[in-house]
Amino acid sequence: MKRIIGVFFLIVSNYAFATDWKNSSDIEKLFIDAEVRGTFVLYDVEEDTIIGFDRQRAETRFIPASTYKVPHTLIGLAENAVENVDQVLPYGGEEQPFSSWEKDMSLRDAIPISNVPVYQGLARRITLDRMAKNLALIGYGNNQVGTVVDKFWLEGPLTISAVEQTVFLADLAQNKLPYTTKIQDQVREITRLENGDNWALHGKTGWTDTPDPDIGWWVGWVVKQGKVYSFALNIDILKDSDAKKRVELGRKSLTTLGIL
Repeated sequence: MKRIIGVFFLIVSNYAFATDWKNSSDIEKLFIDAEVRGTFVLYDVEEDTIIGFDRQRAETRFIPASTYKVPHTLIGLAENAVENVDQVLPYGGEEQPFSSWEKDMSLRDAIPISNVPVYQGLARRITLDRMAKNLALIGYGNNQVGTVVDKFWLEGPLTISAVEQTVFLADLAQNKLPYTTKIQDQVREITRLENGDNWALHGKTGWTDTPDPDIGWWVGWVVKQGKVYSFALNIDILKDSDAKKRVELGRKSLTTLGIL
């Protein structure tokens, strides 16, 4: 079943990333073997290099869908629209595509299941003007919020490229965003997926439900032995079963590059 209802919006990014780009034939083979059209980007912060596959697509902006829940949470906390990631927020009471969304819950519980109505309610609390101000502050994609406060990351006009995702996430991982450490700590905490000895994996999926074609995301970062590696993957989703390939391909890419 498709996870986010929206209208596809795509533009080519004017964003020029200054660091070196290295094309990976190994990552390209993973995409070919998976019969998937898409891109994967890894930003090595210490080396200030990007390695990935399909640079043109990596620099093309797409609607962020639920990957926007990461900056959305930061903005909600910064604007005091929510006290902390454990405050329970209402979902609105309307029937939803998934029964798991039909429940009031905290952002800690909402982000892993991509609870759209809870985050839409948060957006209305933030307001359009304050959302726009924060997007400009952090330089997130094209910074466009349009005129509808609770749909701009689902239907546009907000768009962001895979390369831009890695820059934003690298700043979050390093506590370099223009928010307090307390706020950034909370977002880092609820995006952590796994951790082990001297490493941690953070991530968020996204899916724009669009006619031609759907776009699936997996973005995040790895902290390994004190070093930060941010990543972003997006793929064309031609059938619902392709959705699982987001994380599968992302993990394989990280493993191939020796990050996981």
